[in-house]
Order: sequence, then structure tokens, then C-alpha cells
Amino acid sequence: MTSAPKASASTTAPVTVSLMIEIPETLHHSIQDYLSTHELWSQERVMQAALSLFLMQNGANQPHVNRLYLDSLFGCTI
Repeated sequence: MTSAPKASASTTAPVTVSLMIEIPETLHHSIQDYLSTHELWSQERVMQAALSLFLMQNGANQPHVNRLYLDSLFGCTI
């Protein structure tokens, strides 16, 4: 009798966390303008790209942060 393989950490769905933030209205308008002309991007994708790039540029040398940045930049589903 064989058992089904257990899901490894790399095959499980990523856990997400919702954030409620306040940003300047002008920044919000800029994001909305960008999104209206780039239909493959979402607000979540923009924020993920921005936050992960910020972390990378400020010393967070962590493979999962780098991967999240590249995935969001190139439109990979995470």
C-alpha cells in the first residue's frame, strides 16, 4: 500500500495578509491612472512590487523577497 505524497512547503499556496494603509491622494490617483492603462496589473501587484523592491534596496537579502519581486514584475502568479 502506498500513500499519497505530502505537499512540501514549495507546493503549498502562499499565505497572504491584507493591509489597510493611508497614502496621499495624489499617489492614489497616479496608481489608478497607471492601472487604467496597464490592464495586466492590479493594485495588489503594484504594492507587492513596490514593497519587495523597497526591501531589496534596503538590505533585505532574502530569496523569498527577491522571488516575490520578480514574480510581481513579470506577472507570474504566486
